[in-house]
Amino acid sequence: MSFQMFILNQYAKWKMKGVPKEQREQMTALVSKDPQLFKKIGEEIERRKKGGESEMKASMEVMKKYRAELAVLMAEN
Repeated sequence: MSFQMFILNQYAKWKMKGVPKEQREQMTALVSKDPQLFKKIGEEIERRKKGGESEMKASMEVMKKYRAELAVLMAEN
């Protein structure tokens, strides 16, 4: 396991305490496949939140925008 994966797994444990281990592992696997996509998604959500949108609305809209890319990643899994 690379150091980057170790840090990612520890961060996921910390941020996703109530999420079952299998789901956390699935999420970290997706992020590790295309970290740039998830960086772009995170930055866009933050930009929308700073613009006044709620976190939930910003997240939903951004996820809709990147739905095709996310579907490809999930299909590879």
